[in-house]
Amino acid sequence: MGTRQDIHLLILITFKAAVLIQRWYRRYVARLEMRRRCTWRIFQSIEYACEQDQIKLHNFFSYLMDNFTPSSSKERDFISRMFISGESFKEAELEKYCDYESLEVPESYTGPHLSFPLLPDHATALLEAFKQKQQLHPRYVLNLLHETRKHLKQLPNISHVSTCYSEEVTVCGDLHGQLDDLFLIFYKNGLPSPSKSYVFNGDFVDRGKQSLEILIILFTFLLIYPKEVHLNRGNHEDHMVNLRYGFTKEVMQKYKLHGKKILKMIQNVFCWLPLATLIDQKVLVIHGGVSDTTDLDMLEKIQRNKFISVLRGKRRKQSNRNVEIKEINGESQAEPDSAGNVTMPSLPSQPRPTQAPSMTNRVEFSRWVRQTVQEQIEWCRKLVDISDSEEEEPTYSSLVSLTDLDGPCWTRQEEWKQILDILWSDPMSQEGCRENTVRGGGCYFGPDVTGKILEKYNLQFLIRSHECKQEGYEFCHNRKVLTIFSASNYYEIGSNRGAYYQANKTAHTLTMTQRISRVEESAFRALREKLFAHTSALISAFKGYDKDNTGRITLSNWATAVESVLRLGLPWRMLRPQLVRSTADGMLEYKSWLDDLAMEQRSQEHIQSSLLEVIYRNRSNLETIFRIIDRDHSGLISFEEFRQTWKLFSSHMNIELTDDGINDLVRSIDFNKDGNIDFNEFLEAFRLVKQKLCSRAESIQVE
Repeated sequence: MGTRQDIHLLILITFKAAVLIQRWYRRYVARLEMRRRCTWRIFQSIEYACEQDQIKLHNFFSYLMDNFTPSSSKERDFISRMFISGESFKEAELEKYCDYESLEVPESYTGPHLSFPLLPDHATALLEAFKQKQQLHPRYVLNLLHETRKHLKQLPNISHVSTCYSEEVTVCGDLHGQLDDLFLIFYKNGLPSPSKSYVFNGDFVDRGKQSLEILIILFTFLLIYPKEVHLNRGNHEDHMVNLRYGFTKEVMQKYKLHGKKILKMIQNVFCWLPLATLIDQKVLVIHGGVSDTTDLDMLEKIQRNKFISVLRGKRRKQSNRNVEIKEINGESQAEPDSAGNVTMPSLPSQPRPTQAPSMTNRVEFSRWVRQTVQEQIEWCRKLVDISDSEEEEPTYSSLVSLTDLDGPCWTRQEEWKQILDILWSDPMSQEGCRENTVRGGGCYFGPDVTGKILEKYNLQFLIRSHECKQEGYEFCHNRKVLTIFSASNYYEIGSNRGAYYQANKTAHTLTMTQRISRVEESAFRALREKLFAHTSALISAFKGYDKDNTGRITLSNWATAVESVLRLGLPWRMLRPQLVRSTADGMLEYKSWLDDLAMEQRSQEHIQSSLLEVIYRNRSNLETIFRIIDRDHSGLISFEEFRQTWKLFSSHMNIELTDDGINDLVRSIDFNKDGNIDFNEFLEAFRLVKQKLCSRAESIQVE
């Protein structure tokens, strides 16, 4: 009898133990999931804040263009070169500039050789060469880009794919320069072939270190299998974005002598990439998303090559689009017709500058200069357009436009909005459509917007990329929208899978806890850098809660103040244990906390703390500005370019810098006395001007 009771008791204890273990495990998994989600949110918030900075920087330059008055033809030429360059080479000029035939391949070259038309063996040779870290000769790179451009120009804005002719269609999302991910996609799914079609949905470049190799491979397969390989443009196929996120730098490092030509050709190839792909007339593949104004009919007819950079397409709003165009002296240049549209002569005649108003009236004089410069620029652009249309063979887009002369006439702003939305937008769970303030471009679109687009065009499904997902893919909008992201370990090893596989071998050996811990450590390191970069603003926010100047605030006030400064939308109270040391009384000594942050960053950078804070906050923007000024991508800017740039900035920042003062500044930062300014010297100029502003502020306070 006792033995039976003992058995029952043992079973009962075993069950209780099992329940306790199960509860403990569920809590453990829940905590891991909470840590994972917090880490993910940190990475995404910082990434999108950086994209906001890029668009804000573009808007800043637009503001400078609208408000800076050139004082000489030199300054006017500099501004035109800096902000309007690249809008286009004529066809013949581009061919001459990027003349690959003039480059000889030496006998000592051991890399792969290309001959056109390309064959599958060429693609295989390239794959093997890139696995061995070999580099393709610049002659072949330029030749490949030339042939790719010729092919893309004949494609429609929306490519059409049918599964009738191939066994399957594989859609790949963002690759972002991660060549190993592309290799693994081919390993898992097979190489492109007549029986295996691929759609690569944009963002081939930036962030990763092998963006150029990815482009070369994709363009090679595109030319070998033009009916089976399809490429969509992403928001990173944009030379203004490439300046910030690394692709420009990568090309110049790999091809120091011919990098500028390669970049110019790639810039032109990017603007000819199709905007979308339609599979079996039922599945729409686009990089970003849609909006409540997305019009596929308009997208099919836009001259997509006009938008070399989508970030440059934006124009300031006018109070009345159909306003009369007049010169300053009141004489009408063009009048609206009966439909309200401004009619211009078919052949542009060079505009004659009106008589300049008096210099005493700076507002009128500034307006006159801006209009005169704009008129000259527009005239040059029209001449280029006419010359190109005479010299070039008709493209698919131009033929579509010619067959629809009686159709609607869209403004450049409307066309730009269509492209911006499909490249930059993201889905949201709420209904409706609103501005994408997190990225700074495109919109958020809800399930209702998706439903209307699918119904209007008789579609079943929408595939997009643009967002990193932990498993490499994610369904939303009642499984009508699928996000595909193919770059694995995007934020850190173990942070996410590609859409098909785990790319990095190291991640396979890590346990779930190790993966989360490793990614979490990287995320909090990035977040602490972000906090340190805003030290001054945080101190001001903390003092707002520290009325008695005790140097202490509550942890609740700390969380509120941090969010008010960084605006990342993070759960700061949940993240606090990883960022702030435990306090017994629930109060934080914020000055010592900030000192600890500064100490951590100073251990990595031996720079004065106050300057380091400013550089951390602005380095990315400063580097982008430097690359914009550095037109030949040599890593150096001339004294004259530096002078004109600082004139531009000083007018905006209201700093009184005379020509002599700028010359002194140039000489003082040219440490190696080579007559050029490199990026480190450019940062030194920023430090000196910042120091001058601080001294000026202190003197005002003393007075």
